[in-house]
Amino acid sequence: MTVLCRLAFIVLLVGFSRPAAADTPELIASLKQGGYVLIFRHTATDDSQKDIYPFKFDDMSAQRQLSEKGRDMARRIGAAIKELAIPIGDVYTSRLNRAIEAGKLISGREVKPIDALTDSSNASASGMANPAGANAKAGQAVRQLVDAPPRAGFNTFLVTHKTNIADAFGKDAGDVQEGEAFVYKASGSGPATFAGRIKIADWTAKTGK
Repeated sequence: MTVLCRLAFIVLLVGFSRPAAADTPELIASLKQGGYVLIFRHTATDDSQKDIYPFKFDDMSAQRQLSEKGRDMARRIGAAIKELAIPIGDVYTSRLNRAIEAGKLISGREVKPIDALTDSSNASASGMANPAGANAKAGQAVRQLVDAPPRAGFNTFLVTHKTNIADAFGKDAGDVQEGEAFVYKASGSGPATFAGRIKIADWTAKTGK
């Protein structure tokens, strides 16, 4: 067997051995067992507002806020999670108010704002300072949160920004929609495993509302 053939064979084996993401309805049902980390992009915002950098976390006039549409989106996600009896453990968010508010509406509880989830674009005009996931430090901080196993029987919720998600998981994650969640299954002995993506419409379809 030539070297090229051997390489092709190895690539083929890797492709078949990679774990496939679960179907979305199946994934949502699995969340009832706990053991997952859901990392949400905050819901829709008022684009007429702009962030001022350096961030002023206590000044709501210096931050882009959720729009009424965004608040409604977060409430709908939260209502579905409550109806489905999905157990929520720790809830961490960005320190910017739009993520804090989205986290509270989704989880129905107080949240823990932290630096690791705060917008890594630093209010850049593009909103995507590192679309190829090149911001290693910011991405590593997010991945550490994702890899941390939730409390037994519960799921950890993280609410952050598009840039942070792309930093952590690369340019293919840069298409994350407002309110969408990337879901990871904790292993307890290594990196968490990607389980799938859940959009707002998926929650609604599951509850039939």
